[in-house]
Amino acid sequence: MSTTRSKDSTGISFTALYTGAVWHRHGLSDDVLATGQGRWFYHLMTPFEAGSKALIGGNLRTFLLQRHLIIDHLIEQALERGVTQVLEIACGMSPRGIRLRDRHPRLHMVEADLPDMATRKAARLLVAGRLGDNHQVMPVDILAEDGEQSLEAVVERAFDNNEPMVVVTEGLTSYFSLPVISEFWKRLARLMDRRPGSVYLSESYLMPKQPLLRGSLKALGGLLGSVTRSDVSFHFLDDQQAAEHFMACGFPSVTVYNPADFYGRLPIPESRNDPMVRVVEAWS
Repeated sequence: MSTTRSKDSTGISFTALYTGAVWHRHGLSDDVLATGQGRWFYHLMTPFEAGSKALIGGNLRTFLLQRHLIIDHLIEQALERGVTQVLEIACGMSPRGIRLRDRHPRLHMVEADLPDMATRKAARLLVAGRLGDNHQVMPVDILAEDGEQSLEAVVERAFDNNEPMVVVTEGLTSYFSLPVISEFWKRLARLMDRRPGSVYLSESYLMPKQPLLRGSLKALGGLLGSVTRSDVSFHFLDDQQAAEHFMACGFPSVTVYNPADFYGRLPIPESRNDPMVRVVEAWS
C-alpha cells in the first residue's frame, strides 16, 4: 500500500508473500497458501535474516513469529469472552482465517485486503473449499473515506449487526506515516465504539535507542519504503508513548505487550535483547 497509490497492492505484495512463506515454513500455514514467489523471497532473505540476528539478537522472522502467535493468543482470549466475529485487514496470505475456522466452526471470519490481493486470496481459499457464509474475503482500502471499499462500508457489510468484533491488522500500519495511520485508527475506534466489547489487535515496532542501530534501521526503512512505494515508519519510542497515542485516537483501554512477557508461556522464539516488536490490544 502507499498513500498515493492506495488501490495498487503490487508494491507490497512481495512482503505479503514473504510473510506467508515464513508462516508456512514454521508449520503455521496451509499448503493452499504457499506460493513459489514466497519461497523464493524466503531463500533470498535468509542471509540478511542471519546477519540481523547476529547484530541485534533477533531478526524479522523472529519478530513475525512473535507478533503472530501473540495476536492469535489474544484472539482466543476474546473468543472465550464471547466474541463471535473476526475481521483481518491486510490479510495477505495469512493462514489465521483457516486456523480460526478449524478451531471455531461457528466463527464468522472475514478477511480483507486491497483488491488484487483479496482476489488472489479468495481464489486460493475457494479452491480449498474454505469460503462460505461464515468465511469471506472482501476488498478494502483503509484510506478510502467513502465507497464500497472504505473501512466503514466493509465492516457494515461484513457484520450486519452491532455485536462485538475482533479487528486485526498485522503487517500493515508500519507502511504509513503516523499522521496517516492515525486517521485510520480514529475511524476504527468510532466503529468499535458502536460495537461495545470489540477489540483491535495490531503490532508496532519501536525505534531503538542505540544511535548506530537507529541509523541503520532508518536506512533500511527508507529502502523498503522505496521498493513498496510507501512511507515505512517507526511510530513510537516506548510502550507508554504507544499506549497514550492509541488512547488519544479514541480507544479507552489499551495494553501494549512485550513478547518477552510471553517467553515460556507461548511457543514463540526469543530475542537476545529487548524485542523491537510490540503487540497492541485496544478495546472499545
